[in-house]
Amino acid sequence: MSVGAAAPPVPPGRPGIVVRIGPASGIVRWRQVAVPLGAVAVLVLLSAVGLGRGDFPISVPDVLRTLVGLGDGTQDFIILELRAPRIVVGLLVGLALGVAGALFQTFARNPLASPDTLGITMGASVGAVGAIVLAAGGAVSGLGIPLAALLGALLVGVLLFVLTWRAGIDGYRLVLVGIALWSVGTALVDWLLTNAEIYDAAAAYVWITGSLNARTWDHALPLAVALAVLLPLAVAASRALGVLQFGDDTARGLGVRLQTAQAAVVLVAIGCVAFAVSAAGPITFVALVVPQIAVRLTGGSRPPLLASGLLGAVLVVGADLVTRTVLPEALPVGILTAVLGAPYLLWLLVRGRRQFT
Repeated sequence: MSVGAAAPPVPPGRPGIVVRIGPASGIVRWRQVAVPLGAVAVLVLLSAVGLGRGDFPISVPDVLRTLVGLGDGTQDFIILELRAPRIVVGLLVGLALGVAGALFQTFARNPLASPDTLGITMGASVGAVGAIVLAAGGAVSGLGIPLAALLGALLVGVLLFVLTWRAGIDGYRLVLVGIALWSVGTALVDWLLTNAEIYDAAAAYVWITGSLNARTWDHALPLAVALAVLLPLAVAASRALGVLQFGDDTARGLGVRLQTAQAAVVLVAIGCVAFAVSAAGPITFVALVVPQIAVRLTGGSRPPLLASGLLGAVLVVGADLVTRTVLPEALPVGILTAVLGAPYLLWLLVRGRRQFT
């Protein structure tokens, strides 16, 4: 589809559709459309199966009947009150982590840049573990731990931003400062667990592995509201981010306010991570792995936001379904994502070393 005579030509050998809307124009390639559509289809299938699987199995047709208001009272309670919040939280968390990972990796031009390695998820862990251990256990309400995790992630995010800022943000310095903050956070979590009572330590350990167990609409609603604000900002920031890939001088020459654009990208990514980990704990490796899978599937030059977010949702919802219904014992979803992501991280490091040598 092409509207307007000044639309850019399609490069030879890279089939696509030229789209022009007002002053903006671009080339949309079929893989950039097919991958998100395929991810949505897989996500719908996984969600329908997940709503029906459990101690009280419900068929997919009955799940669909319940979702349109034709189920009985028992099915309504099981699906809408027990299982749907868990799946919705997993979907939103995967979406937020995928988008945040794409923003960080594109900005830093480094596939190892993710909220896990930059210390933001570790900051959430410090906040949550501190709330569990230092607040006399039962005195902390269910709302207190997510709030403490959110504050911990935001605090580390602000520290990352302030310590990295030198009339702008350099991607290399961002990664180094993030690793330092991650190390400090790891030490604080270890110290808190060492001095905790055994029951508090067990509860804290379950939280820092990342879990969707016992998630309710109270966890889903704040995350949904936050993403309704942050995702449009991420899409708006991605256009400036694409220009930043050509270098600071080129970006300035094209009229981009460099420092404002850099600050917007980093702060939006930090916000996505902070609200995600406050809802389900630090589900690791999703933000690291998914953007690189998305860029390989779509064939672009940098991780795409939409495909990264949708594939992140597929990974979290799918991993939760596997841990609940396939494994002999239910495990926190963060354990499975770590099992899948750790070999990928090693592969990235080995591949990077071979390229360097």
